[in-house]
Amino acid sequence: MTKASFVPVLAAVCALSACAGQEPAREGGSSAAPAASVASESAASAETPSAPSSAAPASPAPEQQDVRAQAASLLMPPALNYDDAKAKLEAGVGGLFIPSWADPELLGDGPRGLNALRKEIGRDFETSIDFEGGRVQRFSEVLGDYPSPQTMAAEKSPEEVEALAREIGQSLRAHGLTVDFAPVLDVDGGDLEVVGDRAFSTDPAQAGEYGAAFARGLDSAGVKAVFKHFPGHGRASGDTHLGQAVTPPLEELAGHEFLPFQQAIPAAPNAALMMGHLVVPGLGDQPASINPQAYQLAREELGFNGPIYTDDLGGMASISDTLGVPDAVAAAIAAGADMPLWSTDDDVEAVIDAVVQAVEDGSIDRARFDDAVRQMGSD
Repeated sequence: MTKASFVPVLAAVCALSACAGQEPAREGGSSAAPAASVASESAASAETPSAPSSAAPASPAPEQQDVRAQAASLLMPPALNYDDAKAKLEAGVGGLFIPSWADPELLGDGPRGLNALRKEIGRDFETSIDFEGGRVQRFSEVLGDYPSPQTMAAEKSPEEVEALAREIGQSLRAHGLTVDFAPVLDVDGGDLEVVGDRAFSTDPAQAGEYGAAFARGLDSAGVKAVFKHFPGHGRASGDTHLGQAVTPPLEELAGHEFLPFQQAIPAAPNAALMMGHLVVPGLGDQPASINPQAYQLAREELGFNGPIYTDDLGGMASISDTLGVPDAVAAAIAAGADMPLWSTDDDVEAVIDAVVQAVEDGSIDRARFDDAVRQMGSD
C-alpha cells in the first residue's frame, strides 16, 4: 500500500472518529483472571416489566425472539466443561472457545467430548482454540507438540509450514475443533515478550508469506484460520493482557504492520481476522476491538470481506479495566465485530440481554447487526 492510497481512508476514518461516542479505555496494570465477573448493570435494564400477578407472563413477540436468537448466534463464550458447553449452546450461542483451563475431556472421544456434543445438540456451531505452535498451543498433550512460528520460518520452507499446519488442522478437527486463532501476523521488533517467537519474522513480507502458508494448511484440513492481531501488536507500547497498549502512529503502521495482512489475505482467502485491543494514534483513544475506525480500515483499506472476531474481551485488562463483558460485547458488535470472544465465566444470558438491548435502543445499528448475522451464516 502506498501512502497515496492511504490518504483517502485516513481522511474518512478521521471524519468518523469525530462522531464516535464511546469512552476511551483507561490504562490498566494487572491481568484479568479466568474467574467469574459481574454482569453489567445495563443488561438488567433489558428486562421487561412484570405482568400483573393475575395474568400469565407474556411471551416475547416473534420479532423479539428473532433478535434474541440472532444476538446469541454472534457470541463465542468459553466452554469450561461439557455441561457448561451444552448450557451455552442451548442458550443459542454460535460458537464456543476452549480456554487452557477447560476440562480436557471436551477434546476426548468419549460421551463428554465436543464430537459427542455436536451429535446431542443437533446443529452447527463453531469451536475454537489458540493453537499457534510453540508457547501458545493449548492441550498439546492431546493435540500435539509443534515448534514456534519463529522456528518454523527459520527451519522450514513456506511449503513445509503449510504441510505442518495441515497436520495441526487434522489433529484439531479430529478432536472437534473447527477454528484456530492462528496464525500471528504481527511483525516482531518491539522487544515485547507477548509477541517474540509467536511471530514468524521481523520482516513484514516473510511474516505475510509464512502466515498465509500456515492458514492454507489449516484450511486444507477443514479448520478456519484466523489472522491476528490486527492492526498489529509487534511494536506496541505494552501487552494488552496487562493494560492499555499503543501502537506507532497510523501512518507508520501502513508501511510495516499492515503489510503481512495485505499479503496474506488474498493468498489465504478463507481465513478470518482477529481484531486486537490496540490503541492506534490517529484513530482516537479507543482500543481497536471497540473502535469503528479500526474495522473500517480492515474492510476498506485491507479489502477484508470475511468474518472478524475480537481478541478476548473478558480476560485482557486493556478492555476489562473499563468495561464488563456484556457492555464490551455490545460495543464490539456496534463497532464492526461479527463474533465477539471472551474467556471469563460471565453469565451468557446477561451478555445476550445487553446485545438485544443495544439493538433495540439503537446503540447497535440494525444494519450493522444484520451484517454480522449474515457474516456468521446465522440469517
